[in-house]
Amino acid sequence: MDSAPFLRYIVAGKLQRDFILPVVGKAALDVPGGSLIYAAVGLRIWEDHIGLIARIGENYPQEWLEQLFDLGFDRRGIRIVPHETDARYFAAYPDHDSRALKNPVAHFSRLGLPFPKSLLGYNEPGNQLDSRTQPTDVTIRMSDFPTDYLDATAAHLAPLDYLSHTLLPPALRQGHVTTITLDPSPGYMTPTFWDDIPAILRGINVFHCSEEKLCSLFQGRSSDLWEMAEALSAWGCELIVIKRGPRGQYLYDGIGKKRWRIPAYPARVVDPTGAGDVFCGGFLAAFRKSYDPLEAVLCGNISASLSIEGCGAYYALDTLASLAQMRIDSLREKAVKV
Repeated sequence: MDSAPFLRYIVAGKLQRDFILPVVGKAALDVPGGSLIYAAVGLRIWEDHIGLIARIGENYPQEWLEQLFDLGFDRRGIRIVPHETDARYFAAYPDHDSRALKNPVAHFSRLGLPFPKSLLGYNEPGNQLDSRTQPTDVTIRMSDFPTDYLDATAAHLAPLDYLSHTLLPPALRQGHVTTITLDPSPGYMTPTFWDDIPAILRGINVFHCSEEKLCSLFQGRSSDLWEMAEALSAWGCELIVIKRGPRGQYLYDGIGKKRWRIPAYPARVVDPTGAGDVFCGGFLAAFRKSYDPLEAVLCGNISASLSIEGCGAYYALDTLASLAQMRIDSLREKAVKV
């Protein structure tokens, strides 16, 4: 059994088995991935004492769970369900600006690579809506993690299903968790869930959302990102961060009605997988230190820049602290208040 160290942070998310065809370099086939690991790595660059929460099937490699422990993460919140689950994820990056999640056979053929047997029968992601009432294999239950996890003071909820994101914030607030950041799932960022979003926002401090998911929610209502951020903030969440991939981030402070535009750090892109999750982890680390949202965005931005320069979820952990700080200082001068 793992020991029970003091925890400062909690990260909840998904564990995956990644099959990645990066922008450059060798394919990464059946390697550890998922929003949980990437967000935890983004946090671990700067901080430690991190507890992990996820659900995964019994076919998930045990050695990958042991690796998490060896890297200093508390894995006691990872629940193994008593059956197999399909946690495979495929992504191909034909160039720096595009990502393909479907038709893996065509992409392996394009590169002249043999199709991996472990990817046979892969179900490509669709546009399925989350359920408001029926839990899935990865829906987090309060019984999944030890009660001492509630002694942590900050938590990030990476993309999970609607039920997980509805149930977790109020439960965490019953403990010592005072800072909650959340990145929504595309399964509920749709007009169908419009009336359900306010309840989620009122329970968190920072709402991280990709431009794509935000536009999906506001379809037919608005096409202005700042207008969307104001609407979300009015529902009770003071800080809105819009992740725009290679175009950086927008930050909206609903209390001071302040807006910032932060460009992405000009990193050499090898593999963008998980960059948005790494950003969220880095953001939380800096936000808990200073409670300065702009500094937190800068830290998240640089965390993501370090991750995309190599392949694999753990690549950024080998970063020198001096390099990371140097990049933050450089990027700070380019942040623009609008």
